[in-house]
Amino acid sequence: MDKKKLLFICTQNSARSQMAEGLLRFMYGDRFEVFSAGTKPFRVNPFAIEAMKKAGIDISGHRSKSIDEFMDMDIDYAITVCDSAKESCPYFPSAKVLHHHSFSDPAAVIGSNEVILAEFERVRDEIRLWIEEAIAAGLI
Repeated sequence: MDKKKLLFICTQNSARSQMAEGLLRFMYGDRFEVFSAGTKPFRVNPFAIEAMKKAGIDISGHRSKSIDEFMDMDIDYAITVCDSAKESCPYFPSAKVLHHHSFSDPAAVIGSNEVILAEFERVRDEIRLWIEEAIAAGLI
């Protein structure tokens, strides 16, 4: 069976899309070739790396990438995970299917490191649940 190619898109490709990439690869890497990118890439957020590490998934080697890197790649599924990316990138030309599911931005939380990390963990778990539900429903 050929692996389906799936691209998670967010604005900075620093948190939500990075965690989604790591989760889907960890959970269903036998079925998907997974990528993530941003409309305005910045850097991988250290709290995203830590939240994923606490779930037993290492994304420390990830880098923020531009959606331009994937424009010529045949993508089966492109999934925007924030409203800003959906507005900036309402369609992805090489994607067969485009989905949108907005997750709150954990990087927008203000507080102690513990409070911020807890929000990253909450969003990570929300993404994991959405992936499980999307797979079960046949969306991806």
